[in-house]
Amino acid sequence: MATTGKKGFLHYLTTVNHKEIGVMYLMNSLVFFFIGGIMALIIRTELAAPGHQFVDGAFFNQMTAMHATFMIFFAIIPALIGLGNYFVPIMIGSPDMAFPRLNNWSFWLMPFSGALMLGSLFVPGGSAAAGWTAYPPLTNAAYSQGAGMDMWILAVHIAGASSILGTINFIVTILNMRAPGMSMFKMPLFSWSILITAWLQLVATPVLAGAITMLLTDRHFGTAFFNPAGGGDPVLFQHIFWFYSHPAVYIMILPVFGIVSEVFSVHARKPVFGYNSMVFALAAIAILGQLVWAHHMYSVGMDLTAQLIFMMMTMLIAVPTGIKVFNWLATLWGGSIRFTTAMLFALGFLLLFTIGGLSGVVLASAPVDYMMHDTYYVVAHIHYVFVTGSFFGIMSGLYHWFPKITGRYLSERIGKIHFWLTFISVNITFFPMHFLGMMGMPRRIADYNPIYADLNLLCTIGAMVFGFTQILIIYNVFYSKKYGKKAPANAWGGQTLEWTHTSSPPHEHNFEKIPVVNQKHAYEPYTN
Repeated sequence: MATTGKKGFLHYLTTVNHKEIGVMYLMNSLVFFFIGGIMALIIRTELAAPGHQFVDGAFFNQMTAMHATFMIFFAIIPALIGLGNYFVPIMIGSPDMAFPRLNNWSFWLMPFSGALMLGSLFVPGGSAAAGWTAYPPLTNAAYSQGAGMDMWILAVHIAGASSILGTINFIVTILNMRAPGMSMFKMPLFSWSILITAWLQLVATPVLAGAITMLLTDRHFGTAFFNPAGGGDPVLFQHIFWFYSHPAVYIMILPVFGIVSEVFSVHARKPVFGYNSMVFALAAIAILGQLVWAHHMYSVGMDLTAQLIFMMMTMLIAVPTGIKVFNWLATLWGGSIRFTTAMLFALGFLLLFTIGGLSGVVLASAPVDYMMHDTYYVVAHIHYVFVTGSFFGIMSGLYHWFPKITGRYLSERIGKIHFWLTFISVNITFFPMHFLGMMGMPRRIADYNPIYADLNLLCTIGAMVFGFTQILIIYNVFYSKKYGKKAPANAWGGQTLEWTHTSSPPHEHNFEKIPVVNQKHAYEPYTN
């Protein structure tokens, strides 16, 4: 069994155990999730009624920018990396990650960069006045004065470096440290999703680093990459930015596809339907997701032929995504389903993420996007992807794997209250935004026409309920870790290595001896 007892800060500062690092990623994510959530509640409180109620327009813009940045770089991505860090080595039969010290280093860059970004709010000029997209000329020194913007750029750089180091570690670990007999097509789908996401990060993240480096040199060193007066082009930044930022959507959702595949299989007591097609669909989504960045830019004056190409490729992503949705439904069909909290969050993901995907197909159409661009329809779409997609998937994984991490179950009673309040409030918050967008309400504004008042008040009420509901997960984690029902090694009757070949919590090096894989553990018929 893993050793227990009090461990000081120095231990966690220097640990190279992938399980402890995974838990630190999850704790880091939880802290920044609530910081980003407070920013979201400030935004929704201001938007509860027309007029300037509590904050001025400049601070409101900072909150929208920082909320997006914190949720993407410091909440969702670290949570998925944390689950990957903890479970991928165990699922593939490895005693640890390939580069344990690099693993430690890649984690500790993350809270430092998050603290640096948070600190940028408190320097002269504030930070992120240009918005989370950091479009020039809003980022030039004349508009974004002071060190805040520079601190924001440096923080994104450091977070990106953390991601790149982590992805290299995942790729080498999965390709080289699988247990004897575990071929690539015997790996659990979660391991596949992390591998494909790692390649996506490795290709896309350095491009973002180049873009913000050029922003920095334009601000301080006299270059003109994005300044038309010096021969530059601000639209060039948008191309480079979205070349990373659209794949970032899939960086935040592909691991969730792996999580819910594991949850559906285990809690429906059935092998995943169409394993091979699920793997190829993951790869197809990643490849196509890398090639459709300019559908964010229809309104910049792009050539019509280019618009048509990006529109068709974007719609094509619906094909592999649809394969996954129908395979999940086929997995559930005829299964002996246990409606645990993990399964409820996975089912909620399946229903609501599909809504987000369908609204994405709507926005993929260039003529429609001309009308919906920069409206609340886009806000609704992206939150149905990230909240009911990424967040629901992370919660499903947490409830599913918590017994393996701690040796105790999370409270199902508290968990189901958490799920239903979250499910109801998230729809009250974001579904009306579709109608606000179709009515023409622009996003990123602190004041609005009174015709939008009723729906905005409804969204704010939903956001408040959603935000305060998440306190339940903190209570459930800390209460259950101490008082929760003890879990056996195979808490749910799973068939993958983390359930069948190690204790709960796992051994220091995961296994007493490295397992030999003779079958597709996750995809053999269930007998329990």
